[in-house]
Amino acid sequence: MSTPAAVGRLAARAASGAVRVFLVLAALFWLLPTLGLLISSFLSPTDLNTGGWWQALTAPSKLTVTNYARLLGNDTITGSLLNTVAIAVPATLLVLVLGSLAGYAFAWLEFPGRDWLFLVVVGLLVVPVQVALIPVSKLFGAIGLFETTAGVVLFHTAFGLPFAVFLLRNFFAEIPRELLEAARLDGAGELRLFARVVLPLGAPAIASLGIFQFLWVWNDMLVALVFADSAHPPVTVALQQQVRQFGNNIDVLAPGAFLSMVVPLVVFFAFQRQFVTGVMAGAVK
Repeated sequence: MSTPAAVGRLAARAASGAVRVFLVLAALFWLLPTLGLLISSFLSPTDLNTGGWWQALTAPSKLTVTNYARLLGNDTITGSLLNTVAIAVPATLLVLVLGSLAGYAFAWLEFPGRDWLFLVVVGLLVVPVQVALIPVSKLFGAIGLFETTAGVVLFHTAFGLPFAVFLLRNFFAEIPRELLEAARLDGAGELRLFARVVLPLGAPAIASLGIFQFLWVWNDMLVALVFADSAHPPVTVALQQQVRQFGNNIDVLAPGAFLSMVVPLVVFFAFQRQFVTGVMAGAVK
C-alpha cells in the first residue's frame, strides 16, 4: 500500500467521522427545545419560576405528573385534541383521495384543456393563505360554514389540493405506459386500473403527501383562529387561550404543547419508511 493512498484513506475516514460527529451534535442541538419542553411539563410552576428546566437534571425528585393530571382534567384542552383530530384526519384523507384521482387524470387521461387546467393548478401553488381569508370568510358566512369544523376542513382541503395534484401527477406520469396498456388489454377499466396498478405504485408518494398534509393541518393556527368554532377550538388555539392576563399558564401549556407534538411525531415515525421511500423515489425520478 502506497503512502499517499494510505494518507488519503485516513483523511477520508477522519472527514467521515467529523461529519458524523457534527450531525449528531446538530441533532442534539435541534432536539434540545423538545427535551426542555418535556422536562418542563413534569415540573411544578413554582420550580419553573425559581429556575429553568435543567434543574431537573440534578434534582430529578422535582419531577411530577401533577401537570398532566390537571391537563386531563381541563375539558378545554382534552376537547381541543379531539377537535384537532376531527379536522386533521378528514382534511388529510380528502386531499389524498381527490389529489390522487386528479393526479391520475392529468397524467394519463386525455380531455380538452388538460394542459391549461394543470397550469392553473400549478399557478394556485403560489397563492398565499392570507389572501383568501377575507373572501372565504364572507363566502362561508353566506352559506353557514363560518366557525364550523366542516369549514376548516374545506379550507385546508382546498389549499392542500394544488400541491397534491402537482406532486402526484408528476409521480404518476413516470409509471411506464406499457404497464398501463397491458392492464387495459387485460380488460381493466380506468377505475380498476387506478385502484389495482396506479395506487400501489404511487403508495410511497401518497404516504409522503399524507404526512406533509397532516402535519400542516395539525400545527395550523392561523386558519383555526379565523374559521374554527371559538367555543370548540383545535389544540393550537386552545393553548393560545390558556395565556393568563399576567403570565403564562405554564402548568397547562407545557404538557399540552408536548402532547400536541407527540401525535405528529407518532405519525411521522409510523410512516417513516414510506416517507423516505417516497422522497427517494421522487429524487430519482
